Amino acid sequence: MLPPVIKNLLIINGLFYLLTIVLGSTFNINLVKYLGLHYPLSNDFGVWQLVTYMFMHDTHGFAHILFNMFALWMFGNTLENVWGSKRFLNYYLITGIGAGVVQIIVAWIRISSVEANLHAEQIAMVIQNGTELLNSGRNYTDIGMGNLNLLINTSTVGASGAVFGILLAFGMMFPNSIIYVYFAIPVKAKFFVLIYGAIEVYMGFANSTGDNVAHFAHLGGMIFGFFLIMYWKKKGDLNSYN
Repeated sequence: MLPPVIKNLLIINGLFYLLTIVLGSTFNINLVKYLGLHYPLSNDFGVWQLVTYMFMHDTHGFAHILFNMFALWMFGNTLENVWGSKRFLNYYLITGIGAGVVQIIVAWIRISSVEANLHAEQIAMVIQNGTELLNSGRNYTDIGMGNLNLLINTSTVGASGAVFGILLAFGMMFPNSIIYVYFAIPVKAKFFVLIYGAIEVYMGFANSTGDNVAHFAHLGGMIFGFFLIMYWKKKGDLNSYN
């Protein structure tokens, strides 16, 4: 019911969540600045963030970490019992990192589109001073510069990319298993994954104002998970314990 990797991931995510709250409220230290995933042009970017961001969660509410950890346990415990702890951990980290990479690529596409309508001086100003401005709760009055600043200097946090990778793996490994949506509506796992994936594609391309969910990161976790599972399947050791 609670295999070792799942147990330790739940503990680590919980500790980081509490640490973020304590450091922020007691010492005014923004842990997300150092461990959340930033775009490479941001002054706060660090390559280690491709790993650490998946252990950070939004502390303005409990729902973010609650649903991620529930889904991690719900779908992940079966996978870890089938694959073994080493393979499960590798899968979790690879899909999480892959989700971060996809998030950066999508940000680059959007940034390139915004930069096309700005002067070089404006872009340089955002790169140089944008982080400080957002940290003080402000942004540029120019719409283009403001959008560019948000794209470059807004961080991504959460285990959702890796969790969506786990969801994809569950759907591929146990396609006919029944999932009860809202604990009441029975849906086969393969259809649940397809529906959820389609929703993420739609929401990602809709890019609605005020939607701060990293939909393409979720899809990135699923994409990396799909190719990793197909690789293991091709090798003929998908169900081996290693």
